[in-house]
Amino acid sequence: MSRLTPDLRDRALRWIADDPDPAARAELQQIAARAMGGDESAVDELADRMSGPLTFGTAGLRGPVRAGPHGMNRAVVVRTTAGLASWLAGQGHAGGVVVVGRDARHGSEEFAADAAGVLAAAGFDVRVLAHPLPTPVLAFLTRSLRAVAGVQITASHNPPADNGYKLYVDGGAQIIPPADREIETAIAAVGPAVSVPLAGNVTTVDDGALQSYLDSVIALPRGTARQLQVAATALHGVGAGPLALALHGAGFIDVALVAEQSLPDPDFPTVGFPNPEEPGATDLLLARASEVDADIAIALDPDADRCALGVRGRDGVWRMLSGDETGALLGEYVLSTTDAPDPLVATTIVSSSLLGSIAAAHGARHVLTLTGFKWLMRAGEGLVYAYEEALGHSVDPSHVRDKDGISAAVLACDLAATLRAQGRTLLDALDDLAVKHGVVLTKQISLRVADLATIPTLMSHLRAHPPLEFAGIPVTAEDLRPEADVLRYTGPGIRVLIRPSGTEPKIKAYLETSQPPAPQAELPAARAKSEQLLAAATAEVSALLAP
Repeated sequence: MSRLTPDLRDRALRWIADDPDPAARAELQQIAARAMGGDESAVDELADRMSGPLTFGTAGLRGPVRAGPHGMNRAVVVRTTAGLASWLAGQGHAGGVVVVGRDARHGSEEFAADAAGVLAAAGFDVRVLAHPLPTPVLAFLTRSLRAVAGVQITASHNPPADNGYKLYVDGGAQIIPPADREIETAIAAVGPAVSVPLAGNVTTVDDGALQSYLDSVIALPRGTARQLQVAATALHGVGAGPLALALHGAGFIDVALVAEQSLPDPDFPTVGFPNPEEPGATDLLLARASEVDADIAIALDPDADRCALGVRGRDGVWRMLSGDETGALLGEYVLSTTDAPDPLVATTIVSSSLLGSIAAAHGARHVLTLTGFKWLMRAGEGLVYAYEEALGHSVDPSHVRDKDGISAAVLACDLAATLRAQGRTLLDALDDLAVKHGVVLTKQISLRVADLATIPTLMSHLRAHPPLEFAGIPVTAEDLRPEADVLRYTGPGIRVLIRPSGTEPKIKAYLETSQPPAPQAELPAARAKSEQLLAAATAEVSALLAP
């Protein structure tokens, strides 16, 4: 039986008194009143909302839009930004340029205005993007304006109820430790949100900022072929317009958008989960691709920093490529066309091993990093391409030090058009890689949990009782702590990694099976064997992760 404790009641009442937003105060007051009246469900909800501040994860804050310290709301944004301003000043950046942008989710406009107001009152030169724009535009401007920080209000591909606060520093890159903990400490030292000053002396950045970004993207194609039918979707996010402008500017004019998903809509009415990785999220895109007889299908996530590609299979059925398949294609294309003297490519420990083989064939350097673009963008000098299997690609790291779905889409169209002019497809290019480097197949398994305590419990169990084999192949277990909370199992032709998600209440597993290089005629048999191993390992890993 849930009971309202005096401590919980007092903390809630103090938060209500300190919240500058009348609507949020009323929201939390109603829950507190129900809890004080003996409503057990209200007590549980109040305890959840007061359970502690949101913490800086992979890229910043994310959480449901709701009143209370454990949600995204104006009070949290104000206090977070005040802590950020204090930290920036402590780093010697007082008075510097800070760029503030937003997507079109619930609360984004108000949160961006509050962030800008707090920074302006703290003496920073604040530049606010005039409209909801993709996250890569904000990252580009943070770098090009030599800003000391960039703040993007976005929850990326999270559920519709969420919003977030993404932070860029260090020339437009995401924060890394110890900055995240230092900023959290600075936030904790901020007084009541209602007492934090706001000012209106900010500079609005006009559409020229978007054009500067587009100019850099339009210059990316290496080939000259432009005949290509493209189908694309923005999944109700902010990417449709900028993507169309980028493609048209680069010469790809036959672009068929999914009309139902082209305008920003924070409720995401046609998708259960606005993430191109999720089953069903790209159904309308693939239907549109079939309808217009497209050569390539492109799905951006809602803030347009991720890009997924779809292709027509040899059986005529459209399917989405995995992030690893796209990563191999773009990695090969970048390395085969770059004029960099000593190029570096990077991917993460949970992504396919194929990029390493591709790099070696080109005499290029290859680096594996921990998961997240905050690490990929710091892989080393001479970086020309980086990707992670979760649909993130950086094809132009000199301009955007983060994943960028729009620039990746333009370069993918360049590759597809070049192949089309030769009478070939992206699937043919994947076959070329398999002949040269072997058949490498990957798969991700995600377990979403309602109780976050499930994740450390499961990780502890796996550490204490490591599996000895997958798909009949003996494996060796490695614990990657303290560098990362990751378990890795490797054996001949098989690899499995298990880790908690950095952005969602999930535990994830990443599987890879591989076969040695084989002639074109033997690829079907090699793929069949690798698929058989992958299916067996998938069943075994799914059983391991089952609650």
